[in-house]
Amino acid sequence: MNTWTKLMPYPIPTRIARHLALLVVSACSFTGNIRAADPATAPAPAAAKEKCVWQGELLAGTAKINLTPENTKQPVHDKVNARALVLEIGGKRLAFVSVDLGVYYSEHLVAACKEKFGLSQMVLSSSHTHSDPGGAYKSFYEEQILQAVGAASKNLFPARISAGHRSFPQLGFNRLIIRDDGHSRESWVSDDHYACENPDRIPFGPVDPEVGVIKIEDTQGQPRAIIMNYACHADVVCQNYAVSADYPGVACRKVEEAFGPNLTCLFVQGAAGNIESLIISSRRTGPDDPFQTDYNSIERVGHLLSYEAITLAKSFTAKPNKETTLRYLNDSLKFTGRFDKDKDFDVHICTMLINDEIAIATVPGEPFIQLQLDWKQKVGMPQPFVFGYTWYEGTWPNYIPDIKSAARGGYGADQNGPTMIEVGSGETIMNKHLENVFRLAGLMRDAPGPVGWTPGDRWIYTPVPRPQSTPESR
Repeated sequence: MNTWTKLMPYPIPTRIARHLALLVVSACSFTGNIRAADPATAPAPAAAKEKCVWQGELLAGTAKINLTPENTKQPVHDKVNARALVLEIGGKRLAFVSVDLGVYYSEHLVAACKEKFGLSQMVLSSSHTHSDPGGAYKSFYEEQILQAVGAASKNLFPARISAGHRSFPQLGFNRLIIRDDGHSRESWVSDDHYACENPDRIPFGPVDPEVGVIKIEDTQGQPRAIIMNYACHADVVCQNYAVSADYPGVACRKVEEAFGPNLTCLFVQGAAGNIESLIISSRRTGPDDPFQTDYNSIERVGHLLSYEAITLAKSFTAKPNKETTLRYLNDSLKFTGRFDKDKDFDVHICTMLINDEIAIATVPGEPFIQLQLDWKQKVGMPQPFVFGYTWYEGTWPNYIPDIKSAARGGYGADQNGPTMIEVGSGETIMNKHLENVFRLAGLMRDAPGPVGWTPGDRWIYTPVPRPQSTPESR
C-alpha cells in the first residue's frame, strides 16, 4: 500500500466475513511518507563502493522510545514506537533503527545521528504499519528517534551476537492472485471464483515461511536485543482510522515480555511487497462507520509470530568469541521508471557479513517475496536475512517486483501508482547483494584468477581381455 511517510572470508557452508463497503483506493491507504528533508529533484551521483571491515570486542546498546504524539488527529488504539540497536567494534559504530511507521526515511536524521553519536552507518527500517499517526509529526519523530539512538549509544555493554531461522505454517499469502487470463489481480478484487480479501484464507504462494532472529546477549548470556525478521504486510487492521502498530507491535511486545524488561525487540520487515496476512480485520468505510475494527486480529497474528520468534531465540546461543568481525559494503544502483522513462531511481543498498555467518541485505522500498527466496537460496550463508523497507540514503523506490510478477501484473507489479521502477531492477539489486557478500567473504577476486595446469602421472589405457564364454558359465 502506498501513501507515504518519508521522513544501511566466508567458507561456503553446506545450507472477509465483511467485504469492503466502498471501493478501496490504492488498497489500504495509510497516512503517508514522513519527510524530514525533501530529496533533491535530480538523484545524487552514485556513491563509490565503501567496504568496511571491523574486528574486535563487540559492544551493544539498545533503547526504545514512544513515537505517538500527545495530540493525534486520530484515536490511539496502541502506541507506536522506535527501537534502536547500536553495535560498536573498535570504536566504530553501526545503528539499526526500527520504527512503527508506514514508510520512514530522513537524510537529516541520519546525518544528525552520525554527527552526534559517532556512527559510521545507520539504517532505518519501517514496519510498514498502515495505521501510523501520519506525516504531520515529522519533527516529533525525528526528536524521539534521536533520543533513542543517543540512549543506546550511551549505554553500551560487552556483547555477543548469534542468529537463527525457523520455518512454521505461513501467516501470510501472496495477494497477487493469478486469474483466468493469466494475469494477476490483487486480493481485494473479487471475481466469480475468488472473494474479496480472501476470507477463505487460501494460502496462495509463494511466501517465505521462515522467521529470522538475530540475538544480542551480554557476556552472562542474558538476551538484551532481538531483531525479528519476517515478511508480511502490516495492514491487518488497515482502514481502522486509529493509531496502531499493527501485528508487529504486538509481536515485539510479547517478545519483550517473554525475556524481561532489559530486552528490546526490533521488528524488521522482509520482502513483503506482495504478502498479505491470512488473518485480517474487515475494513471500515470511514471514521464514522459504525462497524468497528477487530483488534483481536493483530493480537492473534502477533502472538503466532512472537511464539515462533521466542522459541527460536531460546534454541541457540552465541559462541563465546572474544572478537566479532563485521564487514559491510555500501553500494548504489541507477534505474529509470518502467513506464516513465524520465523518472530516476538512485537506490542505495548495504550488504553486511557478521562473523562469516550472518549475511544481511538491506533493500529500500517494497521488494517482492520471490527476490528474498531466490537470494537466500543462492547466497549459501548459514544465516541469510533480507531487510526490506530499510533505507540509509538515496531514493525510496516504492514497489520492487520480480520480473515474473512484473509480467503478470497487479498492484505493485504493473500499476503505475506510485511510479514503477524499471523491470528487472529487483533482480539487479539482489544480484549486487550476492556479489557483495562474496566480496566481503574474500571469495570474489579483484584480479584474474590463476591459470595453467598441474600435470600428474601419465598413463596408458590397456584393454582387459574379455574371458571366453563356456557352456558351464552360461
